[in-house]
Amino acid sequence: MRRERVSLYSPAIGGSGDLMAYGDYGRPVLAFPSEQGHATDYEDREMVDSIAWLIEEGRTKLYCVASYDASSWMAADLSLEERAREHGKYEDWILNQIVPWIVDDCSGRADIVTNGCSFGAYHAVNFALKRPDVFPVAIGQSGSYDISTLGPGDGGQSFYFNNPMSYMTNQHGDHLSWVRDNAYVVLVCGQGQWEDTTGSLDSTRAFQKVLADKGIPHEMDLWGYDVPHDWPSWRSQFAYQLQRFC
Repeated sequence: MRRERVSLYSPAIGGSGDLMAYGDYGRPVLAFPSEQGHATDYEDREMVDSIAWLIEEGRTKLYCVASYDASSWMAADLSLEERAREHGKYEDWILNQIVPWIVDDCSGRADIVTNGCSFGAYHAVNFALKRPDVFPVAIGQSGSYDISTLGPGDGGQSFYFNNPMSYMTNQHGDHLSWVRDNAYVVLVCGQGQWEDTTGSLDSTRAFQKVLADKGIPHEMDLWGYDVPHDWPSWRSQFAYQLQRFC
């Protein structure tokens, strides 16, 4: 299996971030790590191994990025609005450095699937709903889609447009029609240990109702009461779901 590590400079951030690439052919998948994670987390946590057969059969190419959470959403000394503005720098890096690199690596193929577990699921779904023209499919696993719980205060415009529970609840008109026509969201969650205490199960159910109300093509895939909020669960879920889109 081809394995390549690259470092891509972001003018918005003023520094470089890592990207891991796996595979030679197939549909591109962009994976976001869990909270404050690294580009190698999917390899270290055996997520890459869980879909190795899809990579080796040439059905998918996996791209794993580093997070920017420590400087944005997890920066407790910043207000929610300031955190959102910092996240904007990460968004710029993803859209203007990571995506072009992936498209070039895939010889022009641009139908990128996003994926993430826990806080990575937030990123996967948020990017897809904001830019379904770039990311037409999102697979969020054990995510929280209302990030107002990260800190005190309501935040401003930047925060609002990065909180899926807020902007999707109020979305309407031509923009909503555009999202409906281009996005497909899969919300996956177990019902076992830690899925309740992390809020992932409640958030998954609540956000599914919003997507249904807005007519966004989606599905909710709830696994059993023996399926915890943990990497072994996510490996099985990832392999099961991804094969459907590649």
